Amino acid sequence: MLTRTPAPETKASALIGLMYDRLKTIGWDARSLNIFLIRIVFCLFADDTGIFINPKLFFNYVKEKTALDGSDLAIHLNRIFTMLNTPVDQRPTNGDGALNQFPALALPLFEERLVYTACDSGVRTLLLQCGTLRWSAISPAIFGSLFQQVMHPAERRTSGAHYTSEETILKVLRPLCLDRLYQTFHAICCAPSALKTQRLRAFQHALTTITFLDPACGCGNFLLVSYRELRKLEITVLKALLKEGQTPAVTATVTAAQCYGIELEELPAQIARAALGLIDYGMQRTVAKILGTSGAFAPSRPSPRIIQGNALTMDWEHVVSKKTLTYIVGNPPFLGKKEQSSAQKADIKRLFHQTKGRGVLDYVTGWYKKAAEYIQGTDITVSFVSTNSICQGEQVSVLWKELMEQYGIKIHFAHQAFLWTNETKKRAAVWCIIVGFSACEQREKKLFVYTDLKAKPRERSVTQINAYLTDTGNIFIPKRKKPIAPVPEMFFGNMPADGGNLLFTLKEKIAFLEEEPAAAQYIKPLISAREFLNNSERFCLWLKDVELHALKQYPALYRRIETVRALREHSSRPRLAAFPHLFAQITQPAGKPFLLIPSTSSSTRTYIPIALFSAGYIAHNSCHIIPEAGLYEFGILTSAMHNAWVRAVCGRLGNGYRYSKDIVYNNFPWPVPVGTQRASIENAAQEIITVRNQYPHSPLTILYNPLTMPPDLVRVHRILDKAVEHSYARPFKNDNERIAYLFNRYQNVTGE
Repeated sequence: MLTRTPAPETKASALIGLMYDRLKTIGWDARSLNIFLIRIVFCLFADDTGIFINPKLFFNYVKEKTALDGSDLAIHLNRIFTMLNTPVDQRPTNGDGALNQFPALALPLFEERLVYTACDSGVRTLLLQCGTLRWSAISPAIFGSLFQQVMHPAERRTSGAHYTSEETILKVLRPLCLDRLYQTFHAICCAPSALKTQRLRAFQHALTTITFLDPACGCGNFLLVSYRELRKLEITVLKALLKEGQTPAVTATVTAAQCYGIELEELPAQIARAALGLIDYGMQRTVAKILGTSGAFAPSRPSPRIIQGNALTMDWEHVVSKKTLTYIVGNPPFLGKKEQSSAQKADIKRLFHQTKGRGVLDYVTGWYKKAAEYIQGTDITVSFVSTNSICQGEQVSVLWKELMEQYGIKIHFAHQAFLWTNETKKRAAVWCIIVGFSACEQREKKLFVYTDLKAKPRERSVTQINAYLTDTGNIFIPKRKKPIAPVPEMFFGNMPADGGNLLFTLKEKIAFLEEEPAAAQYIKPLISAREFLNNSERFCLWLKDVELHALKQYPALYRRIETVRALREHSSRPRLAAFPHLFAQITQPAGKPFLLIPSTSSSTRTYIPIALFSAGYIAHNSCHIIPEAGLYEFGILTSAMHNAWVRAVCGRLGNGYRYSKDIVYNNFPWPVPVGTQRASIENAAQEIITVRNQYPHSPLTILYNPLTMPPDLVRVHRILDKAVEHSYARPFKNDNERIAYLFNRYQNVTGE
């Protein structure tokens, strides 16, 4: 049986985690411990990547100079850290020869003198085990995710969901600047030889003027990759200059001082500075090898500027002048309106104090607003990774309408929704977008389209990108109380607000009727989204139009009602206690059939499952209902056209779509069928119902799972899709064509 060898970063994380636990048990204070471990990990990287020049300098020093019991380990490590911060010409002439071999790195990481607690043999053993790992095989870009696992034991299994993968960062950087920079470089290389050297030097100088700001930098992943890619390009330029015979005048000029960051917490800021230092020194080694120069590095290399503070209350001009900034990048916090702390809600309220509807905004929108204000009068381009909720649902008309109309923001490139991953073992399932924008117009724009949420993107050149990340004109879908088309109104289902006392499972219903058989007339089947999608049963006491006093003749029933009364008296809506036998909100059409749509549905489904119900059923408030809707409404709403509209404009709840009557249904541009088109839609809709009825024991979660959807159900849905699209005048190749058409039709219908 083959066993898989753990990746170096997995081993490193495990060993550093054990060291963290051991030092914490010994009694180290949290701050000293955190910085101490960052320094150790830096030295382990430096020891194995040539930064310390002499191979295994750090490892051999610890092994040979420290006592086996680890009693003097902290003292020796402190000496190493001090030496790394001491210029060579300021070191004692009679100092330890082994210590003097450590280079003077002059990094902020080693400036502060910490109060060290003792170590022990266990810590020493773990440190030596760390020294045997191949740290050169570990990218410094995962520095932050490694420490997330180490310093938050409860999160080590989930591995931290806030560190963006290099793949995603490059999705930002390539359309933002890298593609264009490499195109310029290749064009220079094709120039006549007499001009090539001059242009290469001018291009190299231009690279030194490119600056990045990450205003939510965390442990620095974005800045690390941005700086590394800039240095890699400069190295490519240096190689081209060498080919032109420019040695020894060739030298590297790009520095980490071109990177700026803002981070709320001290520890991630320290990690970002350390990781950028590793990248910087690693790149210097690469340049030294190419140029054939000494491996010693200048001790006064400019450092990145990482500022600790709240980016949403800070003036970014105090971090970097917008006159010198080129790009703003990052992955600001993913926090919905319900997840925000009171302080975070206050940040959003302060930033959007004049914005109507600001209460629906995600926390990340604060960075969009700050960036839009900051870049006024400049050609700075911004690109953020964000949850796709800010480009769907009710947030669009709140956020983007203000950004585009008040600040003149133009979207230059965007990635439609994709599955976001990080650099950790257990990857978070978050659906994200990337939006690149500025306050300047740009003729050609790039839209990256995903055929499904896990596919590789297809790049499209377009002339416009709107806030829904489609290639149509600016459009903002508002909340509406009534449909824009002459169709039946949609309502929420009925809300119990009863603490479960008016509801029954099948088992509870049977037990209740054994005690109170005469109450059977008041029990009706209840359809919530869960029961509907999973083909399960639930029931409720439906006492509409029944006088409360008449129910006293049913003791078991009345006890439930009195329990509801007590709960409501102590709730936020005590007035409901006057009607303890009724649902808190009743929308059920009396004696009428209805069409039911679950309020949330998995985004992996091609079609949101919906159904027609007879008058005997009660709809739960986890669903939407359309009274007296028939096969035609069923056909339109279960079609690919309507589902494309849902994916484009509705909000999200986790990994699911959150259907909205005010945003989705009331704004949906219905077709105007002619001739036999309506009959074709109704016939195809009936075929879907007929096929579904052939699988009475298969829940809709199975029937509409793309991996298990029966072929005959797929076939009849496609027939329906064609019938619906003919009523819109033509067939469509994909959802992007459908959305472009529906947005244009929406504008024609509404005149907006």
